Amino acid sequence: MKLEKIMKILDAEVCCGTVRNDWDITMVGASDLMSDVLTFIQPDTLLLTGLINPQVVRTADVAEVKVICFIRGKKPTEETIKLAYDKDIVLFKTQCSMFKACGRLYRAGLVDCLQK
Repeated sequence: MKLEKIMKILDAEVCCGTVRNDWDITMVGASDLMSDVLTFIQPDTLLLTGLINPQVVRTADVAEVKVICFIRGKKPTEETIKLAYDKDIVLFKTQCSMFKACGRLYRAGLVDCLQK
């Protein structure tokens, strides 16, 4: 699924980065535990999280995640945004809760990163 469609589903807005049409997201991982992200998230997965600190971007970079969506309307810090630009990671945010965001994306056809 293209990022533009995901953003419409979540009624999300870009915090930084360019929404690229050549990226196809097929899986979603949702976690606030970065150790779980390193253990379970697969490359090219959309990461949903409530954490907005730079460590999220560092962890996503190691896990080869190119897109992070912050839930509950949280806005990332300037340091997080700068690091995401440097790592070419797209950040966006939604007002949805983790539960609602996961449900909407699942209903739209994306799968849990543990299912693939």
